[in-house]
Amino acid sequence: MTEVKRFTVGLLETNCYLVYDTEEKIGFLIDPGTFDKKIAKVIEENNIRIRNIINTHGHADHTSGNKRFGYPILIHEKDSDFLKNAAKNLAHFMSPTFVSPPAERLLKDGDVIKEGKLMLHVIHTPGHTPGGICLETGNRIFTGDTLFRESVGRTDFPYGSEKDLLNSVKKRLMVFPDEIEVLPGHGEGSTIGHERRNNPFLRGVRDD
Repeated sequence: MTEVKRFTVGLLETNCYLVYDTEEKIGFLIDPGTFDKKIAKVIEENNIRIRNIINTHGHADHTSGNKRFGYPILIHEKDSDFLKNAAKNLAHFMSPTFVSPPAERLLKDGDVIKEGKLMLHVIHTPGHTPGGICLETGNRIFTGDTLFRESVGRTDFPYGSEKDLLNSVKKRLMVFPDEIEVLPGHGEGSTIGHERRNNPFLRGVRDD
């Protein structure tokens, strides 16, 4: 069975997700915004073998824990430079000198991240950053800073694009069934159906 635990970490209250198989004890860590002892404790107490850190995008509030956790990093190819460039990754919100170790694997749209029974499908959703991704598995989508509960990611940062973001949400995420759970990078969770009906940024999406 796949277990998902959410931890809210860092100054910007980023949602970090621990995703693991309860039988095989294999897992992934999605968006470690900082090193948090609570996360490390859960990993240790449950004997979970973390295979990879997966960054949904390259901003520092989602990647600052990469180095200290020390697991191999996966990120979309268009955000790979964000890991090592403090100006791009907005490190001034946290630490002006922050950089992450480089990625071990660069992801593309349609890639599958598979370890044991765990399988995550990569959906490229540019807009918040050029290489923003969402991760679909079963009845869940980890949406990073692309889609929030009744909101969407900011596009006023460098390299952001409102047009690309709205296109990503409408064309890449709203195609999923209403019951699919949305697990965002900040704030409370939602469902695709709730966002289709209530997200003010998606008015008229039924007509697209």
